[in-house]
This record gives sequence, structure tokens and C-alpha cells, in this order.
Amino acid sequence: MARYIGPKCKLCRREGVKLFLRGTRCDGPQCSMERRDTPPGVHNWRRGRMSDYGVRLREKQKTKRFYGVLERQFRRYFRMAQRSKVNTGEELLALLESRLDNVVARLGLATSRAQARQMVGHGLITVNGRKVNLPSYSVEPGSVVGVSKDERAQKMAKHNVEVTKSRGRPSWLELEEGTLNGKVLAKPTRDEVSIPIQEHLIIELMSK
Repeated sequence: MARYIGPKCKLCRREGVKLFLRGTRCDGPQCSMERRDTPPGVHNWRRGRMSDYGVRLREKQKTKRFYGVLERQFRRYFRMAQRSKVNTGEELLALLESRLDNVVARLGLATSRAQARQMVGHGLITVNGRKVNLPSYSVEPGSVVGVSKDERAQKMAKHNVEVTKSRGRPSWLELEEGTLNGKVLAKPTRDEVSIPIQEHLIIELMSK
């Protein structure tokens, strides 16, 4: 199960936008984007005017890093979106939003997608009462996402729900805080993606 294990704050600085890769740290003044929003690398390096290819590439890289997927997996999602009968860009984002690790994070059961991925991989998350340990599992509307009965998992999830309350939840998700059960009410919508993404630039890049 490949994943990025390098410094996460550098990714936000490189893309010039908060990707919320460090959990609650990203919400406060400790966030590297609050202290230094210049790209990583040589000091006094300035953002120059990028080529059209560079603009499209950065948009793709930003999206991949935000959802925590690597190139091969991202291309698979793109091919799936291309085969659908709806808008390719909107379907691509819907597929990424429907990933189990993203759903866990957006419900507030985890403070970041990386933590959500770890919780899923360790078997702490259930879908419709059954343990699922694949972060890329696609959650369908009507599914119920919960936390295993493990005492430590329950305690951690409750703490996460408390500290992420200020972030809010998208309208297509609903969480019952008492039982820590979240329900997927509908298919994710384009308007409720957490960061600004220009999906048409990604489509233009990957369609060539």
C-alpha cells in the first residue's frame, strides 16, 4: 500500500494552498502556511509565471496530494470518470470524495486523511457493520460508516469529533455523535470539495 512519507508541510507550500495534511495543526498559527507561504527550497525563490503545462500539472499534483493518492491510482480514477456518462471532472472529484479514508476524515472521525487512512488500514473502521481495511474503498449512498468497538478506537474517534467540530461537515454526510455512526446521504457534490480545484485543467492535461 504505497503512500507519501516525506515532509507534509512542504507539499502545502509547494502548491501555495493549505492541503490540511497535518490534522489540527493546520487550523492554528503553527501551520507552516501561516508562518511561511513561500515555496520550499532556495531562499528568496519567487513564484514566476508558469507555462500552461505547468499550471495544469500543479492542479493535478495539488489534487493528488490533497486526497493522498499516487499517480497510478489517480490515473485509474481518471479512466473511471472518463467512462461515466456525466461530466468527467465532476465524476473524478466524486470518486475521490467517496474514498473511505476521505469519508472518515470529513465525518470528523479522524483529524486528517492520513490519520483516517491509518485507522482504516488498522481495521478500526466499519462499513455497514463489516470491517473494511481498504482506504480506497468506494462508499455508496446509504452506507453507514462506523468505528469498531475497540475501546481505544472509540476514545480516539470521540476526541477527533470534538476537535474537528469547527470544520463542519458536508451536506451529503451525517454523523450521530453518540454512536459515532456516519451515514452517506447522497453522492458527493462538486460544490462541497474542501479546497479550490479547477478540474477542467486536470482533464485538459490528462486527455492528451
